[in-house]
Amino acid sequence: MDHQEKIARFEALVLRHLDSAFNLARWFTHNDDDARDLVQEAALRAFKAFESFKGNDGKVWLLVIVRNLFYTSISRKPQEPAVFDEEVHGAGEPSANPEVLLFRDIESRLVRQAIEQLGPEFREVLVLRELEGLSYREIAAVTNSPLGTVMSRLARGREHLRQALASYMKGRTGQKGNRNAVSGK
Repeated sequence: MDHQEKIARFEALVLRHLDSAFNLARWFTHNDDDARDLVQEAALRAFKAFESFKGNDGKVWLLVIVRNLFYTSISRKPQEPAVFDEEVHGAGEPSANPEVLLFRDIESRLVRQAIEQLGPEFREVLVLRELEGLSYREIAAVTNSPLGTVMSRLARGREHLRQALASYMKGRTGQKGNRNAVSGK
């Protein structure tokens, strides 16, 4: 394969998945700049190794590279706790109705916060399945896990997410009841 063919094939199979790679990297790094750096490094490594790539699913291959680079990078530096950043995580969706926009923003923030609180093994499979639309087999390939493990982590991750959101809602309704009890209403 000559250089032009390699570039054309690389663009067709791998580069079209940069948005998915960025999305996964963003969930890993919690920072747009770090995510861009991670994806850039992954794309460079993918291009260098592209002649050895034998498959037709560039998305899974690129996501594997992003994941491996991330885990390699965190093994070299101390962990920092994840912090929710409104500006980075907030949803910026236009709406004709400000109330609808407000409720969507609140819901989006709550779900994102709940996902951020999940353990990395649960967050990873949820992002790959629910946000990137990967199949269970593709997730197994990306995470280098057995299919049963992927299914288990998804089920447990969804349950943790459901419990976190239910706990929040219970806390919100409990706060209203407590305020009313204190005020005598």
